[in-house]
Amino acid sequence: MAFIGSLCLILITTTLVSHFSRRIGVPAVVGQLLVGIVLGSGGLHLLKNTEILHEFSELGVILLMFLAGIESDLQLLKKYAKPAFLVAFLGILLPIVLGGVSTFWFGFSMKVALFSGMILAATSVSISVEVLKELRALQTKEGATILGASVVDDIAVVLIFSLSLPFFQSGTSTSSLPLPLLLLEQVLYFGLIFFVIRFMADKLMELSGKLFATSSTVITSVVLCLSMAYLADFVGLSSVIGAFFAGIAVGQTKVKELVFKNVEVLGYSVFIPVFFVSIGLSVTFDELWTQIVFIIVLLIVAIISKLLGGYLGSRIVGFDNHSALMIGSGLISRGEMALIILQLGDEAGIVPHELYAPFVIVIILSTLMSPFFLKYYTKKVHATAQ
Repeated sequence: MAFIGSLCLILITTTLVSHFSRRIGVPAVVGQLLVGIVLGSGGLHLLKNTEILHEFSELGVILLMFLAGIESDLQLLKKYAKPAFLVAFLGILLPIVLGGVSTFWFGFSMKVALFSGMILAATSVSISVEVLKELRALQTKEGATILGASVVDDIAVVLIFSLSLPFFQSGTSTSSLPLPLLLLEQVLYFGLIFFVIRFMADKLMELSGKLFATSSTVITSVVLCLSMAYLADFVGLSSVIGAFFAGIAVGQTKVKELVFKNVEVLGYSVFIPVFFVSIGLSVTFDELWTQIVFIIVLLIVAIISKLLGGYLGSRIVGFDNHSALMIGSGLISRGEMALIILQLGDEAGIVPHELYAPFVIVIILSTLMSPFFLKYYTKKVHATAQ
């Protein structure tokens, strides 16, 4: 029964904090993280990361990635493929290189440095979308390029993380399979992903609609999500890649809106708030002041690397100076995707304990600062066009 009390506390506080966060223009995810910090070991010590809380958190991240996959607009990606791929490529490469070099310079191992860069390579476009909507710039060529690049970024970062897990976990892997066989399993898994997206998902959703059971289509989509996540974990990949590509598969079907609406209610009613709170629960402020220089450097790198990567990619494909800066600023926000990579890295034993809180702070601050950059450069574009 103690868990039920903890769950009630999480849901009440995250709902109230999300309300007030949005009222003052702060992303709800930031408020939910702060709830975890305040209620956890960094604050009042009212909540602990128990095993059942961890399981709810796992379901939260799987459902979150499933929703992200459904929202990925592949048609938009096809339309703006060239600028989107180039912007995303440089927007991933520069954070990995600059973030990795910065972390390595502070005395951490090469593996930790590369993983640090991978966290900074993630992009959360949800906040940029809200700003672009507010400024009526979502349907512009700059807005479309930001959205297209974010789709590529999401897919690429999830793939890079999953495929690099054996490297990060070398010496600690629990798999008894030889490496060639493990790689063969992973290749077969990606073949299965292609089959599900291209041939199976639409027929499966159509068949589920004929069942005389309440919410049969939604249940079928959730089963597809969970089974793909389980199989990904089984072959040595991250479970989030299975959930993400299951979402992409469902996103290509006629029931996309129905599934998204119902799974969003399921996820955000219980599991996803628990995921974000659980991240905050792990944050402590022990010796944090001794890491202030590292936090400042990493924050500067987080902003500059995305801004510069997006800027260079946009200039190469023909955007003018202001438009290129607008596109780069639209990629600064890390949000959910970076938090997911961080949490998975922590669970896999990749992230040292002393780096967990600094990473969370950098993710929060870059997410909070991104709308100001995007608004500034979007207004510059509008002023130039007039």
